[in-house]
Formats: sequence, structure tokens, C-alpha cells
Amino acid sequence: MSSEASAEGGKLKRAVDGISRRILTVTLRGLERDGILTRTVRNVMPPHVSDELTPMGMTLREATAPLLEWSTTHLTHIDAARAVYDARTDTPPA
Repeated sequence: MSSEASAEGGKLKRAVDGISRRILTVTLRGLERDGILTRTVRNVMPPHVSDELTPMGMTLREATAPLLEWSTTHLTHIDAARAVYDARTDTPPA
């Protein structure tokens, strides 16, 4: 998060596997711009940024909760299907 490193940002980065701090920051700023969350920067050492869903962001969370639940329920099936697909010799690599 450039100079805006934070404990909360660190927790979020660890929760989202494979994302760089820069991309996470850009994404969070975009969500702030869209009105999905608010970001509060505290000028302490080290700088601290906290993110919080707005009321509109909460409705988005409620709307996407079934999709998240479906994906976590079926993740092992998705991984198995990918492994079968990747092992096939009649398809080009992804």
C-alpha cells in the first residue's frame, strides 16, 4: 500500500492470496471512488489506513453472499475439474 501500510491492509492482503500491495491499494481506491467503502488514513508512524463498507457496500455484500457461499462450497469440485481438464491431452494449456 505504498506509504499507506496498515495492519488492516496487511490482514486483507494475507486473506487475498496472490495480490500485490499495489493492486490491492488500487482496487480499494476504486471501491472508495464507487462509494462501496470509505478509507480513513491516519497520519501516524507507520501510517494506518482503515477500510469500512458504506451502506451501499453492505447491500453489495448481502447481494454477493450467495455467490461466495456457492464458490466456497464447490471449490474442491472446481479444483478437481481443473485438474482433469489440465491433464487432458486434446486441449491446449490455459
